[in-house]
Amino acid sequence: MRIVKLSVFIIVCACMVPLAGCGGEQDLKMRNAALNKRKADLESQVQAMTLELQQLKRKLSDATALTDIDKAALEQKIAALEIHLGKKDELIARMREQCLGGMALPPDLSAMLEEFAAKEDMVTFDAEKGIVKFKSDLLFKSGSDAVLPAAAEAVKALCAILNTKEAAELDVIIAGHTDDQPIRFAKANHPTNWHLSVHRAISVLNIMSANNVAQKRMSVRGFGELRPFVPNDPGNKGNPQNRRVEIYIVPKGM
Repeated sequence: MRIVKLSVFIIVCACMVPLAGCGGEQDLKMRNAALNKRKADLESQVQAMTLELQQLKRKLSDATALTDIDKAALEQKIAALEIHLGKKDELIARMREQCLGGMALPPDLSAMLEEFAAKEDMVTFDAEKGIVKFKSDLLFKSGSDAVLPAAAEAVKALCAILNTKEAAELDVIIAGHTDDQPIRFAKANHPTNWHLSVHRAISVLNIMSANNVAQKRMSVRGFGELRPFVPNDPGNKGNPQNRRVEIYIVPKGM
């Protein structure tokens, strides 16, 4: 049976240990609250613009009495609106990423992750950016949400760090992603890539829960094929790098 590789990126985002008069965790929460508000405003604008674009396209498609000049003006308006929508979509995507990353870890936790990475051939740790990256892939059989044993051991090793006092007050977000290949098998269990991405994230959560990471600290998200890490191959042929699970370690309540 074909094995599908699912890359695991563990993006660790938490606050610095607060200095006198400076609350790193509170600063991050305030920043994220502002970003989320702005993102919600932009998403509302995109929704309205998308509706307007659909109406304009219908008007152009149904037009029989418009002059060539009127048609040209309508086509120009549609093209400008599509460009504007594209820019807003890019901005929203950047804001989504900013809401979950970009701050260094507390020094003690960073030191543990550096030691962990030094002992594990499959792991690298970027202390400056607070990113732990697994070189090896989390392996799932094609169309399956069952984590294979080798990958489970890597997740268990991370859990040991998450259960230390240095990390115990931080929350965990587990996000599943797929490539753009349509579901061909096990459609009863995973009707779409969106379902599969969520189910795989839940499988990782279950391993972490079984290894004493408190459930109240964890949440899952599934993005299906909608947030590729790299471009997929033409013709819905996918890309292994897009089949991944990302784990974000964030301040409590994020």
